[in-house]
Amino acid sequence: MNYNFELGPIRPPSEAHSILLRVTRNCPWNRCAFCPVYKKRKFSPRKVDEVIQDIDAVAFITEKITGTIAAAGGGGEDNLDLVGQLAAEENIDRDSIHQVIFWLRCGMKSLFLQDADSLVIKSGHLVKILNHIREKFPSIERVTSYSRAKTLSKKSLDELKKLRTAGLDRVHIGMESGSAKVLEKINKGVTPAEQVLAGKNAVAAGFELSEYFMPGIGGAELSQENAVESAKVLNQVNPTFIRLRTTRVIKRTPLHQMMVDKKWTPLSEIEKITEIKLFIENLKGIESKIVSDHIMNLIEEVEGRMPEDKDKILKVLDKFLKMKTEDKESFIVGRRLGRFRFLSDYTPSARIEKIKAELKSRFSSLEEAIHQVAQNY
Repeated sequence: MNYNFELGPIRPPSEAHSILLRVTRNCPWNRCAFCPVYKKRKFSPRKVDEVIQDIDAVAFITEKITGTIAAAGGGGEDNLDLVGQLAAEENIDRDSIHQVIFWLRCGMKSLFLQDADSLVIKSGHLVKILNHIREKFPSIERVTSYSRAKTLSKKSLDELKKLRTAGLDRVHIGMESGSAKVLEKINKGVTPAEQVLAGKNAVAAGFELSEYFMPGIGGAELSQENAVESAKVLNQVNPTFIRLRTTRVIKRTPLHQMMVDKKWTPLSEIEKITEIKLFIENLKGIESKIVSDHIMNLIEEVEGRMPEDKDKILKVLDKFLKMKTEDKESFIVGRRLGRFRFLSDYTPSARIEKIKAELKSRFSSLEEAIHQVAQNY
């Protein structure tokens, strides 16, 4: 038997401690203007037997590691000799061993289904996969997957309930925007109505639901509409989580070309915070948790449960917006270079001022400098 297992390229930050199980390869849509991840890669669903074999491989490696550690009297999860021993004895890829060791250290509590849309495969096939996961790893507390709203909108509520019963706990949907104009502009391939239907059905089926909002994705032209219309969609869905993913323009994407061609105007860092404030102000009648869990976001403290933490979140945003321009710029530079994590960390710094001056002299503007820094994220 082949005891290696296949890994895809990405997972959400909230799945950092999860073992990764590849159910599909790449993205079935793969046309979003802002996304660089799967471009020029063909989508394909993996055969159920292949995925089952990967689950068995993870189980085999787990048993080998725990058995070897127990025989040695405990400890040794970080021992490179253990990796080398297993790689030689069982012909297991070292990356697979390292993945399982990391998962063991994290408690083996969660598993993430890759790639961009695992729910696009037949529901019966996914049920078989989920059942095998739960059989092999009864300690797992959460199984999670990305899915497109378009895909979920085509699934019946009964299908979704069967997936939930089989052990799929959480679904991540890249909503990005609730504005029809913005969705068309970024070629998202879904309508606001489909997003509402998908989200409502996911919640009704019993999933924890993460919806992603992209401040700035409408550009300067549609900034206000992006904030207001996105809030309208989410007010109807009431997802478990609303996760902020501030827009970053990545080279070699259609969005970058749109920017170069002057068909889309990026917002400044400060303008994105203004948009986030408008978005939060328009969230009403929901109990979602707002989460700012990505380095792309400028202010990490934009986090809390609606509605009780709404005022607290708005106060954080107002605190930034009321700062002097030079202090805003200094915080932006420090945050983007990793000197500050939170807005509350900010204090004037001669070192930051020197770096800011160097960036302004080197680039046409501070925004251009930050854009170049962000290419390395």
